[in-house]
Amino acid sequence: MRLRSCLAGLALLLCGGAAQAAEECPAKSTAMEDVIAVLSAAPGCNRAMQLFEACAYGASGDVQFGDVVEKKCEADFGGRMKPPQTLSYQRELKACDRKYRDKSGTMYLSAAAFCRAKVAQRYSQRALKAGEAGR
Repeated sequence: MRLRSCLAGLALLLCGGAAQAAEECPAKSTAMEDVIAVLSAAPGCNRAMQLFEACAYGASGDVQFGDVVEKKCEADFGGRMKPPQTLSYQRELKACDRKYRDKSGTMYLSAAAFCRAKVAQRYSQRALKAGEAGR
């Protein structure tokens, strides 16, 4: 009986989370230029990442979208990291590339782009948090 209740609760939680995460891409069309424009216009790293998730192709086109998100996030910490932090950041980006390097198919290019964007987002969040703590 407990197991059934737990499974039912888990199912509700997962369904609610999926409905919440299903944002539609606000770009005028699915053309790459339109999606890049929406990502570039995002007010910050976290919003750019949300839009990237909503507008993703799930294929090689996501590489360009991921680049926009990386640059948006890097604006929050780029140039302000100490050399060891910069090395760590570069190492994490390379780990994303290595993880999917030997995989076949364009979906793995997308996965690598998301991995890199998430790394940049994490570093952005840390930098912004450190900036708030310093005030």
